[in-house]
Amino acid sequence: MLNIGITELVLILVVALVVFGPKKLPEIGRAIGSGVREFRRAVNDLQKSVQVEDETKTEGK
Repeated sequence: MLNIGITELVLILVVALVVFGPKKLPEIGRAIGSGVREFRRAVNDLQKSVQVEDETKTEGK
């Protein structure tokens, strides 16, 4: 999906630490994590509904 290496990840974390500070970082991480989970859940639901709709159309032919 994303080609992020260790050095890029460390650089992003250091910049985030400098910008947001150590006290806000866990809160931001939780918010990002829950947002990613919600996005994945929505994508999975959409894929399932499209798949069911496609199966319904092919059964009708």
